[in-house]
Amino acid sequence: MKRDHAHLIPDAPALDTPSALEQTASAALDAVSQTTLEPLAEWLYRAPRWLPTAHAQTIVPALFAPRPAVKYRRERWTTPDGDFIDLDWLAYDADGEGEGNKRVHADAATAHASQPAPRELRNAVATSFDEAAALHDHVSLDTVAARGANPPPDPAAPLFVLFHGLEGSSNSHYARVLMAEAKARGWFGVVPHFRSCGGSMNLLPRFYHLADSAEVDWVLRRLKAQHPGPVIAAGVSLGGNVLLRWLCEQEQDAAAILDAAAAISAPLDVHAGGHAISQGFGMVYTRSFLKTLKRKALAKLDQYPGLFDRDAMLAARTMHAFDNAVTAPLHGFRDTEDYWTRATTRPYLPRIAIPTLLLNARNDPFLPGRVLPSAAEVSAAVTLDQPAHGGHVGFMTGPFPGRIDWLSQRVFGYLQTHVHHVHHVHHVHHAAHQTDSEHG
Repeated sequence: MKRDHAHLIPDAPALDTPSALEQTASAALDAVSQTTLEPLAEWLYRAPRWLPTAHAQTIVPALFAPRPAVKYRRERWTTPDGDFIDLDWLAYDADGEGEGNKRVHADAATAHASQPAPRELRNAVATSFDEAAALHDHVSLDTVAARGANPPPDPAAPLFVLFHGLEGSSNSHYARVLMAEAKARGWFGVVPHFRSCGGSMNLLPRFYHLADSAEVDWVLRRLKAQHPGPVIAAGVSLGGNVLLRWLCEQEQDAAAILDAAAAISAPLDVHAGGHAISQGFGMVYTRSFLKTLKRKALAKLDQYPGLFDRDAMLAARTMHAFDNAVTAPLHGFRDTEDYWTRATTRPYLPRIAIPTLLLNARNDPFLPGRVLPSAAEVSAAVTLDQPAHGGHVGFMTGPFPGRIDWLSQRVFGYLQTHVHHVHHVHHVHHAAHQTDSEHG
């Protein structure tokens, strides 16, 4: 299995013995022989000098980065248990053809277009990251049509499936940049929303959680059944964790559904991640998440009075306390400790059997770098990319005000090398998509 050589992992052999030198030379020759491997410099990530800290590298991309306009069309699916989820599909100009004729039309990207842009970082952080992200630099959807016709891809083109993060959506900064790249490559793209995240409260007495692999399973199987081409999946943060859990459970069987996968800033050790955002500046992120989570919890109590302890939920000041009051009891876990233990994917990464990229910045404020796995702790199918910087789903590059397309180039650069029968008919290369090598 071909392994990427960007961001050498911490346990690379030390150059202090002849055998280590020989091993390193052999590895270098092997790298040269991989003619399809992208140039190393293309994938090395370095944060721009004007974003010196982990928190700046996390917050600025989420709230202030210029982002591409993406047009979606919405489809609602009934779940196997009688609930529903909303899926936002990439919209193409002639969307009456192919898969587009099955969709219920709705432009999810316009959800917050009428709200003003945030004036300063402190005020913006006080709201949900994904809410605030939608306020800034909202490009009119009219610009999409102005850029020229985008006919639907070949029906057998790859389908890119993105599972969003905690309280995220198809409008999150990472979703828009990844979906824009899928469209530029002539791929189909879809963002399935976890329950309650599509803009409407779901029906059943439940939400979504870090171990919700059963949800991913039925979604991916249905997508595979209706799509004639390859299916590729990526997950961001919570969505990455859920996707990894599914991959670990499926082992070799995952290959019948997915060609390849990527997990971006996934909280591989939930206990360590939960502790990290429950102290110091990490509480800024916690307060942001709790604002929308508590609002949803109150709405769920309106649907199901007495479903959980309202006072304990409202009193929660950490994710541990909220999960103990709401997430754990609603989804069959004994308590937060049981939930976080069962949701932690790190011990099971050796079970992954299909090509999978794990991208984690070592300064991610949501997960300490010390708990990231080494190559010896994952399967041969897994590629680890652990740059020293990047924050949580940040990876911004370039001079101020910066760009957020390094992430999409890294992810798709990896995925495309593992897609069977990739169609290049609509693939577009342009200067804006090239990785900046002079970071700030």
